[in-house]
Amino acid sequence: MEDIVVFSGSAHRELAANICQCARVDLSPVGISRFSNDCLQAQLLVNVRQRDVYIVQPLVPPTQDHLMELLLMVQAAKSASAAQVTAVIPHYSYARSDKKDASRISVGGRLVADLLVTAGVDRVLTMQLHSPQVQAFFSVPVDQLTALGVIADHYRGACEDAVVVSPDFGNAKSASNFARLLGLPVAAGSKRRLGDDRVVIDMVVGDVEGRHCIVLDDEIATGGSIIELTRKLKEQGARSASVACTHGLFAGRAAERLRAEEFISEVVTTDTVPAPADWPGLTVLSIAPMFAEAIDRIHRGRSISKMFDGVDPAYAPPKDQSKLF
Repeated sequence: MEDIVVFSGSAHRELAANICQCARVDLSPVGISRFSNDCLQAQLLVNVRQRDVYIVQPLVPPTQDHLMELLLMVQAAKSASAAQVTAVIPHYSYARSDKKDASRISVGGRLVADLLVTAGVDRVLTMQLHSPQVQAFFSVPVDQLTALGVIADHYRGACEDAVVVSPDFGNAKSASNFARLLGLPVAAGSKRRLGDDRVVIDMVVGDVEGRHCIVLDDEIATGGSIIELTRKLKEQGARSASVACTHGLFAGRAAERLRAEEFISEVVTTDTVPAPADWPGLTVLSIAPMFAEAIDRIHRGRSISKMFDGVDPAYAPPKDQSKLF
């Protein structure tokens, strides 16, 4: 693809390199340095004047450093006369801070959106926001991808006598679409969150007895919700469980805790964030080809939603309604 320049911060260079390989473009070098006073500096090491720039940087720990790197790279590209700057953020972690649900509390999702736009972002390309309404926090276009089709392909043909289970009712719509792709029934847990890593699953709504359960969530951080849910599934007579998510953060002792659960036969995630180095049994599916195609479509002015026709109605293009009027 001509006139495209792709950079990567330090958050996930492997993913950026895989995206570039799929897109058949070079990953351009960038210099990230830290001064003695702990301030960061970014320098783009190739010409970007009047070119289409894509900066790949998921917001993963250390999240604040990676966010600052992204802001600096965007500002550097904009001040160097880039024609368009797209922030490719496979995991937008601040999407969890999407509402004022307590007095005098910050809404980080909106603040970070404003910071990116102020820095000079013309467009954001991301995947499976924890809260879809976060798209509206931005005053620039946001293209959101979904990994449901990629994860469904992994299970297709090997899900006999299975049921898709959502950890809570908030994720039930995604679980229903995922179940539709596989031709499976769906169930959901009734979850109460007591803290960042403390949850209670009161019950599971749906028939899971004697079935293999495919537990689907958008993100696994501490693993607390998943472990509580799989234990409740075992109590209700489920045979076994496979766990799947888009963003496998596995913070703290999450990987260790999930590996210790004998009831969990497999954990599946994508490479939106770096995988734990000490978990060889983790199944990691690549979303690099999807991001490469999305970058090509953005560059050529083609539809992103066409990529998800027949996958998820929320991401697919609208159906022709002309006959209704």
